[in-house]
Amino acid sequence: METITLALLLLAAVLLSSIIDQLVPRISLPLVQIVIGIIIAVGAGSAVHIELDPEIFLVLFIAPLLFDEAKNADKAKLWRDRKPILSLAIGLVVATTLIIGFSVHAVIPSIPLAAAFALGAALGPTDAVAVSSLSKQIDIPERQKSLLKGELLLNDASGIVSFQFALAACITGTFSLMGASVNFLVEFVGGLLFGAAFGLAANWIVRKARDIGVENTTFHVLFEVFTPLIVYLAAQAFHVSGIIAVVVAGLMNVISPRAIGPSIARMNIVSSSVWRVVSFALNGIVFVLLGTQLPTAMRHTWDDISINNVTLIGCMVALTALLLLIRFVWVMCMERVHVRSRTEDPHLRRSDVREALITTLCGAKGTITLSILFTIPVYMSYTPLVRFPQRELIIFLACGVIVCTLLIATFVVPLIAPKASKERAEVEQQARDVDTMIQIMRDVIENLTAHMTRENRRATQIVIKSYNDRIARIKETNGIEEEDDDNVELRVQVLELEQERVLELVEEDKVSGLVGYQYLARLERIERLLKHGKGRFSPARLMMRLRVLFRRGLFSVTQKLPDSGVTAQAEEMRMLQIEAETYAIGYLEAMTANPDADTPTEDAAALLLEYQRSVAMLRSSMPSVTSTIRAADRTEDIKRFAYACELEQIQEAYEEERLSRPAARYMRENVFLMQLDLNDAI
Repeated sequence: METITLALLLLAAVLLSSIIDQLVPRISLPLVQIVIGIIIAVGAGSAVHIELDPEIFLVLFIAPLLFDEAKNADKAKLWRDRKPILSLAIGLVVATTLIIGFSVHAVIPSIPLAAAFALGAALGPTDAVAVSSLSKQIDIPERQKSLLKGELLLNDASGIVSFQFALAACITGTFSLMGASVNFLVEFVGGLLFGAAFGLAANWIVRKARDIGVENTTFHVLFEVFTPLIVYLAAQAFHVSGIIAVVVAGLMNVISPRAIGPSIARMNIVSSSVWRVVSFALNGIVFVLLGTQLPTAMRHTWDDISINNVTLIGCMVALTALLLLIRFVWVMCMERVHVRSRTEDPHLRRSDVREALITTLCGAKGTITLSILFTIPVYMSYTPLVRFPQRELIIFLACGVIVCTLLIATFVVPLIAPKASKERAEVEQQARDVDTMIQIMRDVIENLTAHMTRENRRATQIVIKSYNDRIARIKETNGIEEEDDDNVELRVQVLELEQERVLELVEEDKVSGLVGYQYLARLERIERLLKHGKGRFSPARLMMRLRVLFRRGLFSVTQKLPDSGVTAQAEEMRMLQIEAETYAIGYLEAMTANPDADTPTEDAAALLLEYQRSVAMLRSSMPSVTSTIRAADRTEDIKRFAYACELEQIQEAYEEERLSRPAARYMRENVFLMQLDLNDAI
């Protein structure tokens, strides 16, 4: 019962921290959660003891967090900046482990060298939430932001593996450099291979599940959440690095299907929502736990008469300074190499030094550092009656470094980071708000398309059209020019798809050559009108045209015109047009539901509505009164769903700082007014 109470208390603290973060945006979220944890520990009146099995902590906290970070990483930027990222993620972690280890052991001999190495390895990784939740005033340069994101992903794995080796050496009392190097290589390479193999196996399982008709979102999302847990446990069972395997599986992201479509988009939407909640809760719980452990660690260490309290504080400050110094020197050397490769002048500019300082101070410590420190056992495994040497002191020093680096990143970096002028900042913020408003409505359109079914298709089309109209009004109000070239290119692309489909039907003898080539000629005329003779050359397109000309000529020579009436030909033409446009609708639905598509969502949605109306007119006459009433009823439900999605997108954009507070309030008020109008209409 105590465990359940503690878990609920931690979740409540995380929820409270999210509210405080909205009210006090200038203070980073991790600091808020640490303070709440301290209040919980003080209010409890006694020490809050957290004792978790190391493996359970790694599985429940670290594996899901690393998998989510890897899954959402920008692979293109990782590959582009691979050299400096690997330098920070591996080289700097190893250097930090060695320098911190020797220094701490030299200053505090009661901490064994292996345990000091473990402390240095734990202080190597930077924290994702700590980096992303810095003060809202910070404007980190683009390259530094890319390096920090890549570093925080990969240095978690290298730091954890180094920590595990150092901890094993401390517990067993033996250490061999050759043996550790071989074991490190085996665990690292084995983790890479295992992660890739499991990813491919998981992809095969997902594909087979779809083959037998398992398309429900619940199965696929739960399977994705289940993946990092089973990858870690299975890799550890094979004596390879579970952390490396989890990162590789996340980077490959083979669980998510490569195809696009409404059902896939629906799954991605639910998956992103689930992972956002899971990662926020896990990160928040760890920072709250840090706050609860600070009084305990301080009390035990503060009351320890073997070390002076002033010396203790000095060690903590000195350790933070040494950590930042190591990082700054390493980053400066890395920037010098970067400048030499970029220009002929080998000298560093003032801006380069400032960017290196920003990269240094933004490397705050947090979740991963504290998580792996919690895995330090209380007693030595080979002598259960002997406590782990200076465990409380190590945790105290690490907690102090975490707090110091968070404070520096929150309050010092804004003084160093470049600041834009107030007028320029206002103009840029307004432009960002407009772009975000449009993107929010596009996301709602994608969400609506993902949830479109045969029964609610007509009602969904009405709501999508209303959102397209709102996007058009925003563009018109803010003087955003419509890019007709993109719309024309999309129309031409869809026309080419129709032509390919018609040609397939003709070649498969599913439609007569006469009607098929007549319709192809019609599509080509429309395409020429759209292009105005300025279409781009494409070898694939040229081959298709040659194939059409050859087949048309062969048909006119070898085939006799069918002796069918005009009515039969017209009916066959109508059915062919329905088939071709239905094929185009499937492509447009997939494009509209795909958030990564290059074409603006409103353009794809508008063209989709045109094709759907055309197919509806071809298939039937005017709808009945009953169907109209049913469509109206469904429209109200679809509107409610769309407004709920829009409110969720507004909140998410505001939390991610893509939308300012006034713009978010303006959009919320508009949605609330539309909801009131909807309820009044009922």
